[in-house]
Formats: sequence, structure tokens, C-alpha cells
Amino acid sequence: MEKLKAKEEQFQELLEGRGFKYTLERKLIFEEATHLKHHFDADSLYDRFRKKGARVSRDTVYRTLPLLLESGVIQKSAGAGKRDFFESIGTKGHHDHMICVKCGKIIEFQCEEIEKLQQKVCSEYSFKLTFHDHRLFGTCKDCQ
Repeated sequence: MEKLKAKEEQFQELLEGRGFKYTLERKLIFEEATHLKHHFDADSLYDRFRKKGARVSRDTVYRTLPLLLESGVIQKSAGAGKRDFFESIGTKGHHDHMICVKCGKIIEFQCEEIEKLQQKVCSEYSFKLTFHDHRLFGTCKDCQ
């Protein structure tokens, strides 16, 4: 619960820094995105609000997801199709994905060596990393 409050404060700080207000719609999007335990895209998130009868516009969902991503609340994920998929960082912590190009299987993994190497490369180029989307595409063991 304390971690979630810190994430909400991070999000609010980013909004304030951009001159945006923490509206009821944005709060509802934050809450829904952080409580989902699976990968989602903007349309499926919007559909959840529509089914609940919540007054959240599709445009606000689309505009808010990049802000949640930048503030570290969610991360890009993998899913079927060419749309961007996301997931809450709070559910499993940061991780990356391997995607089978034959069956679509998604394998989640964490690798400290990759994370450290990314930081090293960013440092060498004086680049401030905000977030990253690391997906490996190939063929899983079952499809080889």
C-alpha cells in the first residue's frame, strides 16, 4: 500500500511539473492501471471504464498512459497485435519480455546484467534514461 502511495505521488509530481491537474479521470486511470494484474492496451482499459459506467474518455486514457509510463507507474509490455501494451510495475516489478513469433507465447524475465549494461551505455552517452521497453523476438522451445 505504501509503495502504491509513492507511485501516486510520483505521478502527481510529473503532472504538476507539466502544468497538468490530477483530475478525477486521471486518478481513476491511475487506480485501474495499477490494480490490473495482466497486460492491457489503451482500448481494453477504456472498455473497463465504459462497462463500469465511469465517465472516463478514450482520449484521456490515451493521453494519460504515456504519463503513467514516464512516471514509472506502468511499463510497456507485450501482447497480441501491433498496439502498445502495458502492465503495472507494482505487480511484478520491472521485467522484460521474450515473445515467440510462431505461437505468441510471452516469457517474462529479469536480468540484472542487462539493466546494468543499459545504465552503463546511458552514462557513456550522458543520456538520462526515463524508461525502456526491452522485448526479444524469436522462437520458443516448443516451436523450435
